[in-house]
Amino acid sequence: MKTQQQKMLSNFSPTKIILPILVGLGVLVYMISSDDSINYDVIVDNLKNLSLWWVFASFLVLFGRDFGYMYRIRELTDKKLNWNSSFYVIMLWEFASAVTPSVVGGTTLAVFIMNKEKIPFGKALSFVMLTAVLDNLFFVTASLLVIALFPGSIFPANNYSAEILGLTLGLKQLFAISVTLILLYTLLMAWGLFIGPKSFKKFLWFLTSTRFTKRWRKSAVKSGNEMILAANELKGHPKSYWIKVISSTVFIWTARYAMLNCLINAFLHIDLFTLTSTDIHNQFLIFGRQIVMWIVMLVSPTPGSAGTAEYFFGEFFKEFFSNGGIVLVVALFWRLFTYYAYLLIGVFILPRWLQKTATKKN
Repeated sequence: MKTQQQKMLSNFSPTKIILPILVGLGVLVYMISSDDSINYDVIVDNLKNLSLWWVFASFLVLFGRDFGYMYRIRELTDKKLNWNSSFYVIMLWEFASAVTPSVVGGTTLAVFIMNKEKIPFGKALSFVMLTAVLDNLFFVTASLLVIALFPGSIFPANNYSAEILGLTLGLKQLFAISVTLILLYTLLMAWGLFIGPKSFKKFLWFLTSTRFTKRWRKSAVKSGNEMILAANELKGHPKSYWIKVISSTVFIWTARYAMLNCLINAFLHIDLFTLTSTDIHNQFLIFGRQIVMWIVMLVSPTPGSAGTAEYFFGEFFKEFFSNGGIVLVVALFWRLFTYYAYLLIGVFILPRWLQKTATKKN
């Protein structure tokens, strides 16, 4: 019978690492090969004249984001994790998210990773649930805010549509469905964590009381008990605790989105010191579109939104480039920095982390 560690580590199998890479790159190759308007000379010329200052800024913002993640996890755990342990937790959490569907997000693996770093199960569970609530609240609030600020231009002017369950849906409809599901899930989680964990358990019991849903009764009871445990762990924190974790959440996601602004500026050769009003408007529009795109990507069934992210990137940002091929190159760089890099980092640090945690146990 497999141990808990063996079950969890099976999520990091070579197949689960290679598959999303092949899917993502396969989508990009298909998009490039099916677009007859791509001018490869223009792409090569753009790469030669790439603004290295903006590329450096992209890395700087990305490192800032990871530092923000480590700072938040330390504050969440009342500094029970040192900086070294925080680095392993965040990198492996990113690794777990990269090899699991976006709708799942690697949360179960994150609890396991924190537990191995000597954070008690109940506390680890509460921290992971809290980060999910905070992150989702940011997504929903920020996406509705940018829609209010850019009502006519936040969605790209194209004819994208997808058929789901017999319904033809455009980007606006996909966004509406996605943001509604995320909001309902977040409100349900917040209710369980902060208002009524016991009534949350009763609600799950009620949902699994019919003949058709009774098969999930055991899982529902387990989830209800875990919610009560997590809610108890979050009680008694001072106001400063909540200010730190909320402000760090805003910083983390602002940095994550700003990274793409820097990367696009590198290809558009934007001069920071001679920004026009149009340039400034486009910076906010790019930032806002990425928030909306992220909401659409969150319900992707593929590991790390592989394929989905590459495709929607082209849909949301191709109008900023004169050549269709350049946006696909930018998409590749974007995924290299924010996705494939963490797959590579995870492959290298996972054995070291296993050795480190085994040494701690001994």
